[in-house]
Amino acid sequence: QVQLVESGGGLVQPGGSLRLSCAASGSIFSIYAMGWYRQAPDKQRELVAGETSGGDTKYADSVKGRFSISRDNAKNTVYLQMNSLKPEDTAVYYCHAVITTVQPMDEYDYWGQGTQVIVSS
Repeated sequence: QVQLVESGGGLVQPGGSLRLSCAASGSIFSIYAMGWYRQAPDKQRELVAGETSGGDTKYADSVKGRFSISRDNAKNTVYLQMNSLKPEDTAVYYCHAVITTVQPMDEYDYWGQGTQVIVSS
């Protein structure tokens, strides 16, 4: 059993910053990739940022230069530093991870429960 627990969402004014955290726990053998998706009302879920175990990163064009993803592999934790936030960043942010479990020894996709980010004055 694997769990992803997110924290750090909330209400922030335009131009402000937030830092999201997501910690993976449970029967983990290895983590290939961790990242963040978001879903705004009436929109499809989209990739915000992701990072592989090798350090390769990917960002949505809309957040490049403003958001930064980082991982603490020792803590099985991924962070999303969000700066210069805009109202259009308002969404539920979901942590995602590709994890190989101990038993069975297989790779699965896991999702967090989501954390709300509201950017508004």
